[in-house]
Amino acid sequence: MRLGVLDIGSNTGHLLVVDAHGGAAPLPAYSYKEPLRLAEHLVLDGPDAGAVSEAGVEALTAFTAQALRVAEDKGCEDMISFATSAVRDSVNTDAVLDHVHERTGVRVEVLSGEDEARLTFLAVRRWFGWSAGRLAVFDIGGGSLEIAGGPDEAPDVAWSLPLGAARLARSEFGAGRLDEDAVRGLRRRIRAEIARDAGQLLRAGVPDRAAATSKTLRSLARICGAAPSSDGPLVPRLLPQAELTAWIPKLVVMDHEELAALPGVSASRAHQVVPGALVAEACMDIFDLSALEICPWALREGVILERLDTLSVLDQEAQG
Repeated sequence: MRLGVLDIGSNTGHLLVVDAHGGAAPLPAYSYKEPLRLAEHLVLDGPDAGAVSEAGVEALTAFTAQALRVAEDKGCEDMISFATSAVRDSVNTDAVLDHVHERTGVRVEVLSGEDEARLTFLAVRRWFGWSAGRLAVFDIGGGSLEIAGGPDEAPDVAWSLPLGAARLARSEFGAGRLDEDAVRGLRRRIRAEIARDAGQLLRAGVPDRAAATSKTLRSLARICGAAPSSDGPLVPRLLPQAELTAWIPKLVVMDHEELAALPGVSASRAHQVVPGALVAEACMDIFDLSALEICPWALREGVILERLDTLSVLDQEAQG
């Protein structure tokens, strides 16, 4: 079947059209995306503090309407629509989604942080397979950090933290580069937040394999020497802790243009590189990981795989 997956992320709205059926890897057929930057459309103060701004709502609505047209043009039989941290954490979630539904007819589901971590874990498990053993997965999105781990397809532990790269860029770097004391303070707060629940994952010991997903982590791996995306998804890519730690002091003093000129970094996300690097380094340090292995599958693929699993069960029940 041809399926459209509409992912309303904290940074980007992304429609991925895939050809999918049970027992096979989802095959991307078309991609349409726009930089919505909803995490940066949250009102910071005043009576509407914490709400997605009117401009953000209109941008989301226009994107959803266009994504629906693209899905129809590409022959999608069905479209799965979901939103993550920026919409989930806003104080006007229902109003935002009702507006989108009224204007487009598309009902967008809000994923909980735990479900986001769980579905991303499913995708990574299917990509690496059972030989990965006990698996840990880290996903730094625009609005949140998801962590999950376990030996099976469903993680034993899965949780979400408000440590997304766009969220931190806006709250901590709004005035530009931070001085040494401010960076140290932010580094300390990030690590305290992650360490608070680290025991959930560490009780079972150091994982056999640790994986990373998301554009932020792929960009950091590219900065540290990983192969470019043009080499294809099957090329192994690592984000080594030692290299990242060596890069961070250099990243902190770079201006926007210098960051945007780095390999794997786009101008629209350059301001997220430093906060993303601090979160990634903290994860590897706290969980005693020398490197994270980049996985090309993430949340969207997890959503697709779960839908295919559900359809397979329904087919079996109908035939039984």
